[in-house]
Amino acid sequence: MISHWAPGNAGQKNLPSMLRPVTENEMSGVDLNDVLRAVEKAAPVDAVEAVTRSIGLNLDALWVSFLVADMSGHALVRLVHVPIGDVPGGRRQDEDVAMVLPFDGGPQEQALRAQHVLVEYLGDRHVVRAPVTQRGEVIGLLEIALPAAPTDAVVQRISRAAHTLAFVVIANRRHTDLFEWGQRTSPFSLAAEIQRRLLPPSFTCEADSFTLAAWLEPAASIGGDTFDYSLARDLLHLSITDAVGHGVHSALTATLCVSGLRNARRRGGTLHEQAQAADEALIDNAPAVSPFATGLLGRLDLSTGTLAVVNAGHPTPLLLRDGTTQTVALPANRPFGVLRHKPYRAAEIELQPRDRLVLLTDGMLERGAAAIDLSARLQHLSALHPREVVRVLGNLVLEAAGPVLPDDACLLILDWHGGHGDTRRTAAGADPHRASKPRRR
Repeated sequence: MISHWAPGNAGQKNLPSMLRPVTENEMSGVDLNDVLRAVEKAAPVDAVEAVTRSIGLNLDALWVSFLVADMSGHALVRLVHVPIGDVPGGRRQDEDVAMVLPFDGGPQEQALRAQHVLVEYLGDRHVVRAPVTQRGEVIGLLEIALPAAPTDAVVQRISRAAHTLAFVVIANRRHTDLFEWGQRTSPFSLAAEIQRRLLPPSFTCEADSFTLAAWLEPAASIGGDTFDYSLARDLLHLSITDAVGHGVHSALTATLCVSGLRNARRRGGTLHEQAQAADEALIDNAPAVSPFATGLLGRLDLSTGTLAVVNAGHPTPLLLRDGTTQTVALPANRPFGVLRHKPYRAAEIELQPRDRLVLLTDGMLERGAAAIDLSARLQHLSALHPREVVRVLGNLVLEAAGPVLPDDACLLILDWHGGHGDTRRTAAGADPHRASKPRRR
C-alpha cells in the first residue's frame, strides 16, 4: 500500500509550470463512483493508494498522503510500500514500512484535536490536512499538497474526500493485517492478542444524544480488563469488566465473560439476563480454579436518559455534574462466576444533559494510580472531548504507576447530551461543536 503518492514517482503527468488556484470544477471529479471503482479494483492493501491517487490526479496535487492513527493515541503512522531499498527510521514487514510521527503540538495534531481542516502555506505549496474520521473515531489524517491556495469550496470537498476515505479504511482493514500492524508500535503477547480481540472495533462513538470513548492501558502481563458497547435503535448497551489474575488465563476468563454478555445481548436478553449469562459462562466453562470477573453493565434508554446498571463487585462509577465529581452509589452484587442462580439487582441513574459518567477498573484507583486525584482531574478536563480525556487519564496512570503497569487500567466515558434523534450536527464524520479546542504549541 502506498499511502504517500506523488505524480513523479507514480508515472503520472507533471504539474503545470505556473501556480494557479485549484477550482471547484476540478475537484468535482472526485466523486463516490470514482472512489468505489478504484477501491473495488484494488487489493485491500492497495485500496488507500487507489483512492489517494484518484484525489491527487483530480487536483493536480504535488503529493497526497494518508497517515493512520497509532494505537497509543499520541502519533500518526505513515505506511509506505517500498519494492526496493529501505526507508530510514521505519519498522519493516515484507515490503511495507511503518514510520511513526509522534504528536508535537503541530498542525497534524491540531487538525485531529479540533476536527477541522487546516491549510498551511509552505513556501511554494499549500498543504491541506483533513481529519479522517467516522462517528468521532479518529482513523487518521489526509494530507494534500497543492500548487496554489485552494478555494473554500475545494477545502470542503477535500474534507468530504477524507470522510469517504474513513469508510474505505474501515471496509478494507477487515481483510488485511496491514493497518493494525502499522498501528502497533510494540509487539503483542498472546494474552494481549486475545484481549485486543475482545474490545469493540471503535473506541469512540458520537450519536445524537451522547458521546462515548473508552481506553485501555494494559499491564505487562495483561490483567483481563475489557470494555464494550453496542448501539441499538433507542438503547445503548455498555460494559466494563475485569477478570481475575494475569496473562493468558486472565484473558481466557475475560473471553468467557465478554462472550456471555454479548451472546445474551444479541439474543435480546435483559440486563439481568446478560449478567446471568456471564455468570453461567464462567461457572460452566472456565478452565482454572474459581475464576471470576467483576463488571459493570449498563443499558441506557436514549429517549429518557435513564441508565439501568448492574454492578457485579466492580468499582463504582464517577459522575461529573455541574462542575462537581461524585461517586454513584449502587447496590453491590457478587462478581461473575461465583454463585449460580442468585439474581442480580439493578439500579437506575437519571442522567441530565451535560452529565459525564466515568466507568473504570481498579487499575485506575490502586497502587501508584491511587496518587491521582481523579475527581479534580475530571473537572479540569471537562472541556475536552471524551476520546482525549481517556488518553490523558491513561497517561497520568502511566506516569504515576508505570512505565510498566502492575495491572490493567481501563476506563469508559459517556457524555450525555439529550435530544435523542435530532441534535447531531456533523462535518465529515465528527461533530465540531463537541471537539476539543486546539492545543497551543
